[in-house]
Amino acid sequence: MTETAFYILLSLTKPRHGYGIIKHVEELSGGRLRLGSGTVYGTLTKMSKDGLITVFADEERKTVYEVAEPGKEVMRAEIGRLKELHRNAAASEEEFQ
Repeated sequence: MTETAFYILLSLTKPRHGYGIIKHVEELSGGRLRLGSGTVYGTLTKMSKDGLITVFADEERKTVYEVAEPGKEVMRAEIGRLKELHRNAAASEEEFQ
């Protein structure tokens, strides 16, 4: 999973529209990751086609995105993978000092 896709799904712990996702990702990453709208909407379109997110319009007619159960399953697997990477990196960190 790309870092962009990871952070987009991570942002969808509650329903958000595209701009809300962009701002939330920026906040989560401490400003390190600033996603462009084309990147976000392209990724959201792919995630929607893959069934990872659901799409609906809110009362203000904005398109709102929410993580679907398959997206939650993907995130659980990715979080497990990242935890393994962190454990292995921490165990080997001294060798690179």
